[in-house]
Amino acid sequence: MILKIISSEDIVFEGEVVLVTLPGSNGSFTVLNNHASLVSTLENGQIFYKTSDVDEGVSVSVGGGLVDVDDNVVSVCLY
Repeated sequence: MILKIISSEDIVFEGEVVLVTLPGSNGSFTVLNNHASLVSTLENGQIFYKTSDVDEGVSVSVGGGLVDVDDNVVSVCLY
């Protein structure tokens, strides 16, 4: 699955991941490969993602944003 995290100034991350956990407005949720399509707002918190070549994941602090999950592409636009 491809994860794209984009802010107004920069591309924070773009690459292949095995999972991503996002701070949704109704609580955090995890997206895995072949997840159903969805659009959600994000709250202040941490985006956690894990790539297949690293045992430990990476966390990114966010102040909010939007996420679109469709066809194994997770697109995050940060405020």
